[in-house]
Amino acid sequence: MRALRFATTLYANRLSVAYHGYLRGDPMSRLHLAPGRRDPYAIYDGLRAVGDLAPTRLGNYVTPSHRVCDTVLRDRRFGVRAAENVGPPPPGTQVDMSFLDRNPPDHTRLRRLAQPSFSPRQIAGFRPQVEQTVDKLLEVASAAETFDLVSAFSAPLPIAVITDLLGVPDADASRFAEHGATFGSALDGIRSLRHAARLIEASRELEGVFTRLIAARRDLPAGSGPDDVVGRLLAAEGDRVEAAEMMPMLRLLLVAGFETTVNLIGNAVGALLDHPDQWADLCADPAGLAGPAIEETLRWDPPVQRTARCALEDAEVAGTVVRRGQFVVTLLGAAGRDPDVYADAGRFDIHRVPEADHLAFSSGIHYCVGAPLARLEATVALRRLAERMPGLHRAGPLRRRSSTLIRGPIHFPVAR
Repeated sequence: MRALRFATTLYANRLSVAYHGYLRGDPMSRLHLAPGRRDPYAIYDGLRAVGDLAPTRLGNYVTPSHRVCDTVLRDRRFGVRAAENVGPPPPGTQVDMSFLDRNPPDHTRLRRLAQPSFSPRQIAGFRPQVEQTVDKLLEVASAAETFDLVSAFSAPLPIAVITDLLGVPDADASRFAEHGATFGSALDGIRSLRHAARLIEASRELEGVFTRLIAARRDLPAGSGPDDVVGRLLAAEGDRVEAAEMMPMLRLLLVAGFETTVNLIGNAVGALLDHPDQWADLCADPAGLAGPAIEETLRWDPPVQRTARCALEDAEVAGTVVRRGQFVVTLLGAAGRDPDVYADAGRFDIHRVPEADHLAFSSGIHYCVGAPLARLEATVALRRLAERMPGLHRAGPLRRRSSTLIRGPIHFPVAR
């Protein structure tokens, strides 16, 4: 009966979104539909014309403004309540995303356990492994005239690195990539009963992997295991972290460690191949321009397009009082193209000297803990691609992920 009620609610919500998006032209509804997958930036421009803070049909607010996004993301009067963001979950699909879903003090406590493993200094030590993995993947890919950038390169790279960082042995890259895509799409909300079934299956498989990993690490003599995320969690168990909190954190770090990087690499290569002069510039100076190209991609076409914050108390934002319990949807993708902040904001330019920091990794206390790792992987990937395949070009149509919150290709045929 519960599943039937969920299915009824799910499909009623889908019909409502389609009606308001296609027939009534509601911009937030359109962001959740095919137009939002194809070109969310045109929708953002329409919202920008309304003002810095616009009401939504559900009684919340949305902002395309860089200034307002940054303000709300940093404001302690706002918090996260992700479960309420995506509607009622179906039986068995309640996905706990650890500190991503929590406000202080739980957010602070759990994040402090993960932070040391993802510090810039710690991640810098992974550069040789990242370079070796990239070279190995490109060696295999170069054996064929055409290959899929996602399945052959941008997906297996972060899977190899994050599973090693978490201590997951013998990771099946293709299965982990499927799980990452499933969890990433679920952040947008469950779309169908089939989608819910895939999420349940992915949750069970990951839980089995981490259960075996934790059990194996518990059998090691105290202090003999590696100093990694799992080791820190086990050392803090019962004091700073409960046993039930371990699984959600490992799942978050695995999925986040994959989703950001695979889509960032895909978006960067797509933008560069669509701007041949920029690709030629990168190939002429891979070491000097790979990093700036990644930062420009994060501004111009970020992997995570939006997030939301809930008012914990009444708060004035951009001259409007946001009442306690109302959400402000911060459009990170729109913030990166805010003409009030960036000159010629709609132009992709890897030579750009940015006027402000982009918000692709969010801002405030929920700033992405994996940002240093994503930057390292994507920069090395882009540099090596430019060095080894300067003739890279599209070899077929790009197919995007079904999610509109996570933006990136799921199939990207290229030829070298």
